Amino acid sequence: MLKNILGRMFALWCLLLFAGTMLIVFIPIWIFSFWPDPIKSKGFLAIGRIWMIVYMPLIGCPVRRRGTEYFALGQTYVIVCNHNSLIDVPVTTAKIPGANKTLAKSSMGKIPLFGVLYRIGGIMVDRSSEASRKQSVIEMKHALSLGLHILLYPEGTRNRTKEPLKAFYDGAFALAIDTQLPLMPSVLLHTRKIVPAEKKFFAWPHRIDYHFLPPIPTQGLTRDDLPALKEKVFKQMWDFYTTNE
Repeated sequence: MLKNILGRMFALWCLLLFAGTMLIVFIPIWIFSFWPDPIKSKGFLAIGRIWMIVYMPLIGCPVRRRGTEYFALGQTYVIVCNHNSLIDVPVTTAKIPGANKTLAKSSMGKIPLFGVLYRIGGIMVDRSSEASRKQSVIEMKHALSLGLHILLYPEGTRNRTKEPLKAFYDGAFALAIDTQLPLMPSVLLHTRKIVPAEKKFFAWPHRIDYHFLPPIPTQGLTRDDLPALKEKVFKQMWDFYTTNE
């Protein structure tokens, strides 16, 4: 009972602090929105990283990053990551070396103020619309051509199960194969402990670990190789998660 009360108080603190700090960074980020990419994304992330460096320790959730040595200078990657919590998006986006974009639900872009940041830093998609899904692929390929990494959550939505991962969708692997760019698995640890899926409006402080794993080349692969690539990455991420969580 006491932990539930404290967890709800902590969740309120996290929410209020997030809103307060967001108001500080909103205007400079909004100014960058008038520039074309990749300048827009680089400016957004430069401010966003400072924001998260301050915010995450203040809520008792410092982030440790490992595996940045796998990023080759000048190389663009399709990055995949597991997804357990709403906190995953700001953590991963801020901690990926170099400018990047992620795919975001169009509904998130409709949230007042916060949605503006989503639209600046992400590529919006309405998953119920085939036209929107096709357009998002075009935009992701364009972003990659500009040297922006693309971060995707192949589980599609947050994993609310008790399993380490949900089944992966094909999109991230098709994108990597179509563009012939290396695919980099990454694993985010402990965010499930911060925001448990089974509890409403509850949070608890905990360290976050974000690990990048060795990239997998896709040069020479075709869509016929997609199932094997997806299975390989799934097993790699599953094994790492279960060993380190």
